[in-house]
Amino acid sequence: MNATHRKALTVNGRDYRWPERPVVVVCVDGCEPDYINQSIEAGVAPFLAGLKDRGTCLTADCVVPSFTNPNNLSIVTGTPPAVHGICGNFFWDRDAGAEVMMNDAKYLRAGTIFAAFSDAGAKVAVITAKDKLRSLLGHQMQGICFSSEKADQVTLAGNGLTDIVGLVGMPVPSVYSAALSEFVFAAGVKLMARERPDLMYLSTTDYVQHKAAPGTPQANDFYAMMDRYLGELDAMGAAIVVTADHGMNAKTDAFGRPNIVFLQDLLDGWYGAGIARVILPITDPYVVHHGALGSYATVYLPLDRIADAARRIAALPGVELVLSRADACAKFELPPDRVGDLVIVAERLSVLGSSVGRHDLSGLDVPLRSHGGVSEQRVPLIANRPCTALPADRRWRNFDAFDLALNHLQ
Repeated sequence: MNATHRKALTVNGRDYRWPERPVVVVCVDGCEPDYINQSIEAGVAPFLAGLKDRGTCLTADCVVPSFTNPNNLSIVTGTPPAVHGICGNFFWDRDAGAEVMMNDAKYLRAGTIFAAFSDAGAKVAVITAKDKLRSLLGHQMQGICFSSEKADQVTLAGNGLTDIVGLVGMPVPSVYSAALSEFVFAAGVKLMARERPDLMYLSTTDYVQHKAAPGTPQANDFYAMMDRYLGELDAMGAAIVVTADHGMNAKTDAFGRPNIVFLQDLLDGWYGAGIARVILPITDPYVVHHGALGSYATVYLPLDRIADAARRIAALPGVELVLSRADACAKFELPPDRVGDLVIVAERLSVLGSSVGRHDLSGLDVPLRSHGGVSEQRVPLIANRPCTALPADRRWRNFDAFDLALNHLQ
């Protein structure tokens, strides 16, 4: 690597030092901090337990809405959604006049850390569980980028490698399985050994976290698996930072029944059908485990209905916050042109729906667990190496992961 390439790079206004060793940032989907605490307490995560004496342990805030797409893109750009533009998995595209998935790179307004470093000559590898993130994470990036979900379809031209299934030695897992995340870790270990990338990003799926609470056997099995692979990456000399896109909470009453506020039904009852439009940004192609129910929604209304709707919704049981577009964008650092007239955030034990008939809960075989609100904002930010002195009053964000890894680890 020549001296020019070893200079710090500036990406979206932040300076990042050139990696002196392989850097691996892991986004564990749905990782409420207590999952790690409970797995350590159960004795199934010895690698993570050992970081108490030799690593760095911080707690950070994710971005709200606490969903997958906005937070992954915040982590890989080092910026909030107001800068990169991705403020949900799903949104109302005013130009198209349609509700659309926000998984196309055309919606991205900022370059990624991967694109900048690969342009400067770094070797970069990005592995995500679900394919919905792949095109966003790999936008304008040179290197390896693929998903577990479509690992059997990789090509040298499209993904930067061939036959990852053969290299990993695992069949392509079901999208609704813990194995989809294990494939991410297994592939990361194999590629670290074969390619030794300068930067690697591993992003999992929250299938297990939607199903199992911290400390349960299913959850502990998942974190034991993760712990083994992290230990292997550590043994290869990688600097590792583990964070999450959001936390996870039960969204039920004392009998395990979902606490749901069906906003579209309520608004239709108050003002008539077709007057208000409720958008649920949790919506994606993989709704079996959450029924497209999360703790954040945005609502479009005629101007003369906004104040009345805000007052009525704020009085509903299960609602924590009702914010105007301007207030929500200021508070949560969101792009105003992609947010409705009102933003609704549910309290910790509740979720927001549109209409009863639009949510299929038949796939829920355990009590509902979900995310999206302020109650799922606290996430781990853990590293396998000690840090240089850090400001005591700094508010850490999950999108500080690459700053921590490249600028502060010893």
